Amino acid sequence: MLQTVGEWIWWDRLWLPGNLSWSALEDKEGRVYAKVSHLYASLPCALCLLVVRYLFERYFATPLANLWGIRDKIRLPAEQNPILEKYFCSQTRVPPQADVWSLCKKTGWPERRVQVWFRRRRNQERPGLRKRFSEASWRCAFYLFAFFGGILALYDKPWVYNLREVWAGFPKQSLLPSQYWYYMLEMGFYLSLVFSLTFDVKRKDFKEQVIHHMATLTLLSFSWISNFVRIGTLVMVVHDSSDILLEGAKVFNYATWHQTANGIFVVFAVVFMVTRLIIFPFWLIHCTWVYPLELYPAFFGYYFFNVMLLVLQLLHLYWAALILRMVYKFIFTQVGLQMSLGRANDVQLICGHFSSSLWITTVRV
Repeated sequence: MLQTVGEWIWWDRLWLPGNLSWSALEDKEGRVYAKVSHLYASLPCALCLLVVRYLFERYFATPLANLWGIRDKIRLPAEQNPILEKYFCSQTRVPPQADVWSLCKKTGWPERRVQVWFRRRRNQERPGLRKRFSEASWRCAFYLFAFFGGILALYDKPWVYNLREVWAGFPKQSLLPSQYWYYMLEMGFYLSLVFSLTFDVKRKDFKEQVIHHMATLTLLSFSWISNFVRIGTLVMVVHDSSDILLEGAKVFNYATWHQTANGIFVVFAVVFMVTRLIIFPFWLIHCTWVYPLELYPAFFGYYFFNVMLLVLQLLHLYWAALILRMVYKFIFTQVGLQMSLGRANDVQLICGHFSSSLWITTVRV
């Protein structure tokens, strides 16, 4: 039974074009091809990155936070109350008014005291500023390293400058050492993010983050197995370019360097729109939709890979709309209001307010 299912899942016609079979991708004559067994290396890589992250946050991010005077806000703890604690953990963190009245009767507390308890209890769950700073510092450092590593791996490759070269000789394209390590690094990182979801800072787009991580891992795994490695490396380097700036802006915002955060965020918004809404769909997705059909008829793997790319593109559109909405809310509306009142000199003050208000609804892209 399991053998039959395995044979069906790995059926050549599903994942390879034309009349090719998996035997065509066996190592021979000095040519090495990507294999499923290579993906097992991403697990120890993820574990190593978790260790590196721990050391980075403890011996670099924490001293840097101390140097920049970043301190957690002192919050008053909620009083000990088993009834309210049970409700908070099992029901909801924000009780409706009817439940507040019911809890008042059960505890004998006045309504105001119950509401204060829930507010303080929610505050206890919020991550401290130093934790957010450490997390953003780690991600910024990784994306910076991965981006320049990707540039070094790709700058001299012909398919970077001519996307038709991505499919030259496909799928019999020999694997390069730089491609192997770039893939394992990226897959290990996203796998480590999945492992750390339970203790990382939970944001409003938590579900979108989970979808993003799983779609990314699925895309990377499939592109590796089917030898879509060239286009995979291009997708990774395009994504890393804007992620550096977002995490960097958060780092400086937590350090209250608001003008620096403002400037980096503006650059991030421009880079994001260019890479995710122009280069990704009109260059890379076009490359995967159109050029393969000039060589082979469409097959299941072709549709599967492109559908996963479209899932990522939908997430890009969601985040782009969120970014534009924040820009409109905190820049255009408020600046326009101040200008209409004849207070043009307050524009700089509002821009400073923008950086501190913006990250209330921080997104992960």
